Amino acid sequence: MKKGMTFLICLATLAVSLCTQAESKQEKEKESIELFFVIQNRKWGYIDKAGKVVIEPQFDQAYYFSEGLASVRIGKKWGYINKSGKIVIQPQFDLAWNFSEGLANVKIGNKWRYIDKMGKTVIELQFVVANRFTEGLASVRVGEKWGFIDRTGKFVIEPQFNYAYSFTEGLASVQIDGKYGYIDKEAKIVIKPRFDHAYWFSEGLARVYIYHKWGYIDRTGQIVIEPQFDKAGVFSEGLACVGARIKDNWEYGYIYKTGKYVIAPEFPNAGGFSEGLAPVKFVLKIASIKIKERWGFIDKSGTTAIRARFDSVEKFSNGLARVQVGKKMGYIDRTGKYVWKPTN
Repeated sequence: MKKGMTFLICLATLAVSLCTQAESKQEKEKESIELFFVIQNRKWGYIDKAGKVVIEPQFDQAYYFSEGLASVRIGKKWGYINKSGKIVIQPQFDLAWNFSEGLANVKIGNKWRYIDKMGKTVIELQFVVANRFTEGLASVRVGEKWGFIDRTGKFVIEPQFNYAYSFTEGLASVQIDGKYGYIDKEAKIVIKPRFDHAYWFSEGLARVYIYHKWGYIDRTGQIVIEPQFDKAGVFSEGLACVGARIKDNWEYGYIYKTGKYVIAPEFPNAGGFSEGLAPVKFVLKIASIKIKERWGFIDKSGTTAIRARFDSVEKFSNGLARVQVGKKMGYIDRTGKYVWKPTN
């Protein structure tokens, strides 16, 4: 979630739970002992898993905790608080992302820098775009080219790519002369650029776009699931959400790593599995006449686990899922029961 978004736009992001959404760890990283942000009277605070308010709503915007700190907005500037709600890094940034591997990327003006948990600048202001650290490296853009830096700010892979994703499972997707391939941490090309698009690896497979369809490759670059899908998500808990366009409608289902369907395509929208459940959109009908679409959750057998009654949802994390009803945001547990009824 981009940190400068307004209140209403932030709520609207709940609707973007497509299986094709770039399920970036930068946007989804959450801790095992979790506090969840909530909105009350247009102020943001935090609750625990039981729905108890732990940090009173007082901020103009807030984000998830990572490595013990969370970024919050007061007025127009972002800073960081600890789990007691105390401001530990004063609001001074135009944007502020989560901490990862001890550093957070923050923006001042139109340039990015990295700070430590004391708020000290570790890597100076210089990047047009800067991603979070993963596996000891971060992809950054200088001018029109992308490269990778280490935690001291030193380029270990010089800017030379048209685009570069973060490292996962030892490899990073990069764009060279209009095609995507993969490099290792020595900048060696291990999978030659031949894809029209290629995302990061998850559970040993990466989704790639070629011949106007999505398929999956392994870490050697071998295609293990032939390109055949109009949309495709990353593998999570052994399954991936894939979609096909049938005339003017979309149909989403779930496949194994063999490419075989385990849940047949039938949903107009869907997201990946997390904690055994996946968000899907249901078409609600009366006498075979479509009246509306709502989000609910299914289990890995395709059985409805939480009935469809939400305008949008996010995946489960640490036992709760964020949901939206109208313009109000709340949280449910894995039984579908509210632990925080929708508020705004």
